[in-house]
Amino acid sequence: MMLDLIADAVRDGATQARACEVLGLDARTLQRWQKRPDGDDLRRGPKTPPANALSDEEQARIVELATAPEFVGLSPHQLVPKLADMSIFVGSESSVYRVLRRRRLLKHRDRSKPRTHRRPRELVATGPNQVWAWDITYLPAGVRGTFWYLYAILDVWSRKVVGWAIHDIQSDELAAALIDETCRREGVAREQLVLHADNGAAMKGKTMLVKLEQLGVLPSFSRPRVSDDNPFPEALFRTLKYRPSYPDKPFALVEDARRWVTVFVAWYNDDHQHSGIRFVTPSQRHGGHDIAILAQRTEVYEAARRRHPNRWSRGTRNWTPISTVRLNPEHGLNN
Repeated sequence: MMLDLIADAVRDGATQARACEVLGLDARTLQRWQKRPDGDDLRRGPKTPPANALSDEEQARIVELATAPEFVGLSPHQLVPKLADMSIFVGSESSVYRVLRRRRLLKHRDRSKPRTHRRPRELVATGPNQVWAWDITYLPAGVRGTFWYLYAILDVWSRKVVGWAIHDIQSDELAAALIDETCRREGVAREQLVLHADNGAAMKGKTMLVKLEQLGVLPSFSRPRVSDDNPFPEALFRTLKYRPSYPDKPFALVEDARRWVTVFVAWYNDDHQHSGIRFVTPSQRHGGHDIAILAQRTEVYEAARRRHPNRWSRGTRNWTPISTVRLNPEHGLNN
């Protein structure tokens, strides 16, 4: 029984470790059971049914009600109070859950199926202009309740802002024009680039998708309302809005917003030593200059250790260039 529950959970997308944790079972115990020829739960339980156990007739009544046309779309959480309103009590909510779980009736019993949004596939970048991520953020305008919209495209491997624009509306046509211009400026060839974005209208609009097809750019999208699927632009926008120079007052004119963002992008690309890429600037990494910079830092540290070896109990700080960056990694971290 326990093995079947874990198998069902893994088949539905859970990890085996998480399924064991929910059931209060050690993963090593599960592995020992699976190695046995009978593959059975070896824990010792009560040899006689508890006195307050539901009878077969009561369990059948629960199944009958749960699968009735008027209740088939309800979970036990919804079914129990509904029955109470009808002066019907067949068991506690947990008892109803147990009965339905044993009969594999906890999944949707009606014809409708919930929409499922799977995690985006892992995107791997080993150099510049292989994976871009982009998003739109709000910049306050001079009129209360209105905004300017900052469109920003980030190279995932180098963290460089390769393209940006500010407009007074969100539009897939404006986004398509920005992508087109940025691809030309960066010399992106067909089938070279994957562009990851959220699920907004500007990201999935017809004009945008047609433009990506014309450019030979493969689109990739986050799950709806899951900001963690597009973390790089989110981190960029956080850095932008927490800059000491970020204005306390709204940008009265779109030109004011553009002037400020121009200065910010120049700082971010050319002066900001990014912690995610060994504290080189995005422009240095994008242009391949980080290799020599990190090699020189390694020499400095090795020379310091030779002068004072007693101050180093381990190796020197790791200045090895990060060769691979993963967006939505399947396992582990970037290396």
